[in-house]
Amino acid sequence: MTRRMMAWAAVVIAVAVAPAAAQTPLVDAARGAGQVGERFDGYLGISGQPSAQLRSQVGAINIRRRALYSNLATSRGAAPHEVGITAGCQMLARVEVGQMFMLGDGQWRRRMPGQAMPIPDYCR
Repeated sequence: MTRRMMAWAAVVIAVAVAPAAAQTPLVDAARGAGQVGERFDGYLGISGQPSAQLRSQVGAINIRRRALYSNLATSRGAAPHEVGITAGCQMLARVEVGQMFMLGDGQWRRRMPGQAMPIPDYCR
């Protein structure tokens, strides 16, 4: 991650996580049950067979994140996917034990007790 991106990563994560903190009880429960998790690219992903309501709520959160990343990218002279990946690095570091996450290989994983969170090299 470049120094420039690191300088504003705190802004990205603060704004991206704010909607996450206000997520619906359905999304929160799905996260705890391992049906929803953070992805390497800064978006929420679905790791199981969701209900239509859960899929809709995750989609709405991702639409807000995409708008945030696009706005920040425009103001910072970066590409939206770079902003998303920067946010993803920060959010992966916050995955709690028992929650699901996806790295760049596209495989879902569950963070296990005592397991250090694997952070991609490009996040360092």
